[in-house]
Amino acid sequence: MRTVELSTYLAAPPEQVWDHVQTSRLLHYVARGMIRFVPAGAPFPERWSAGECRTWMWLFGVIPLGWQAIKIELPAQERARHQVRDNGHSPLIQRWDHWIEISAEGEGTRYVDRVYIEAGLLTPLIWAFVRLFFAHRQRRWRKLVASGFAYRT
Repeated sequence: MRTVELSTYLAAPPEQVWDHVQTSRLLHYVARGMIRFVPAGAPFPERWSAGECRTWMWLFGVIPLGWQAIKIELPAQERARHQVRDNGHSPLIQRWDHWIEISAEGEGTRYVDRVYIEAGLLTPLIWAFVRLFFAHRQRRWRKLVASGFAYRT
């Protein structure tokens, strides 16, 4: 098993960041340019809730990566910190335990992506890609916050 953890400071209040984290719109925005998610079956919900849905993933929007189960869990929320967990899997990744944590920091928010990955012999390769992907996501997050949450490419 390998772990990827990256964090960034967002110049927005934690409650506003938490509100956006709970939307599938944000997933599409922060992933754009690296991974395109296409629901396998019913459309993604406007707001995530506990449950599982499957998605097809496309690298750079054109190279098929296969399907991934997104299994959302919303642990009990603390006043000072919010969390969401995607405890998913795919044919290539046996364990995808992704935690997003949001907490106050100064006048803004500390945003953390942490994922535990098990993918057999592919684990090191997937770990390296996930580090790049999370850095991309967090750059897109900062861009979104700087734009006043204007969802444009």
